[in-house]
Amino acid sequence: MKKARTIIVVFTASLFVSRGSAQSETLADEHRIETRMNQLATYGANTPGVMKRVAFSDGDIQARKYIIGLMQAAGLIVTTDAAGNIFGRKKGRDNSLPYVAFGSHVDAVPNGGIYDGDLGVIGAIECIDMLNQHHIETIHPLEVILFTDEEEGLIGSRAMTGHLSMDELNSTMNCGKTLRQGINDVGGKTDELDKAIIERGSMAAFIELHIEQGNNLETANINIGIVEGIVGMKPYTITINGKANHAGTTPMKQRKDALLTAAKLIIAINEAALSMNGRQVATVGQITVTPGGANVIPGKAVISLDLRDLSAAKMDLLFNIIKQKADSIALLNGTEITFIPKEVKEPVNTDKEIQLMIAKAAKDLNLTAIYLPSGALHDTQDMAKLAPAAMIFVPSKNGISHSPDEYTSPEDMKNGINVLYKTILEADQTFK
Repeated sequence: MKKARTIIVVFTASLFVSRGSAQSETLADEHRIETRMNQLATYGANTPGVMKRVAFSDGDIQARKYIIGLMQAAGLIVTTDAAGNIFGRKKGRDNSLPYVAFGSHVDAVPNGGIYDGDLGVIGAIECIDMLNQHHIETIHPLEVILFTDEEEGLIGSRAMTGHLSMDELNSTMNCGKTLRQGINDVGGKTDELDKAIIERGSMAAFIELHIEQGNNLETANINIGIVEGIVGMKPYTITINGKANHAGTTPMKQRKDALLTAAKLIIAINEAALSMNGRQVATVGQITVTPGGANVIPGKAVISLDLRDLSAAKMDLLFNIIKQKADSIALLNGTEITFIPKEVKEPVNTDKEIQLMIAKAAKDLNLTAIYLPSGALHDTQDMAKLAPAAMIFVPSKNGISHSPDEYTSPEDMKNGINVLYKTILEADQTFK
């Protein structure tokens, strides 16, 4: 995708008002939204605004029960699949048609905030309530989806696409349970996991409302982000082997210091990412050193590498630059560097037709909008394998996410839900 599209306003400035409420039509109930968001935030919170609601924890189970209650109160038919994903169905005029789906997740990272994922679920239920209040019956059936464990690897959505392996079920999750136990504890059936797979064509479209996990919208004073794509991720485990030796007796020029090599490589990785034009990122977030003694030259270091971009080719190019730098550093330091690839998440372009629907909805509501990529992974990435899919972003204060300081104003939440509502109605009329 062209870099410029991430900063161009969808419509000319004369078609917009400044950031604020949707003046031409107010649909969502701001008080109801805020009340529900605050109630949801109490499940798994050890202190106000600080979430301990990791997937499959007591807080997650309580939150899921709360959402099921809201779905039932809205008249939805609620079911849970074999992976623990929760579905709330509203019948349409023609229930033989594929369903229009929308939703997100309620699990959180450790010490996270109260908006990431939650807004997409509460917003989806708010859209159902608005349809009920306006006595609108859609052509297609509708599905509100609460995905299982988004934060630890898009667990629920991968199960729906058949990409969750049985081997993963033995993994230990943040809650301390195995994934198998966790899924079963929330009502799934891991011995029937294949029944969670959804055939392509069953879903007409998928739309996810989410807070922007960055500061593009707030910085540009824009109401709505139209996500043109979700970045891919290529992670690696990098092992540096040197030679452990005595810190006091080994001359500096005779050392094969694995940690020193790792330090130089980390700097080189940062420089490589900065040397290229575009939005590519490269992150080293973990490092372990062996033997780890204060008076021992490190003989081994292991670091993580996380590459992300909207272009798979760009990620490959960045990796090749990093690999060349690593070879030079290893040769200079008398060490050995190996790269072990982990599970790749390919970049996904969102559906252009739904992008235009989102843009039209924003225009009709007198809201400003820009196109931008998502640098974070989302369940939409997997839903795009099943149906046309897209995302709507609303601003995050100071671009903060996965933190107790995460905040999106009630007005911005309402704006995003209004856009989601109008997009759902447009998708209902458009897709067959």
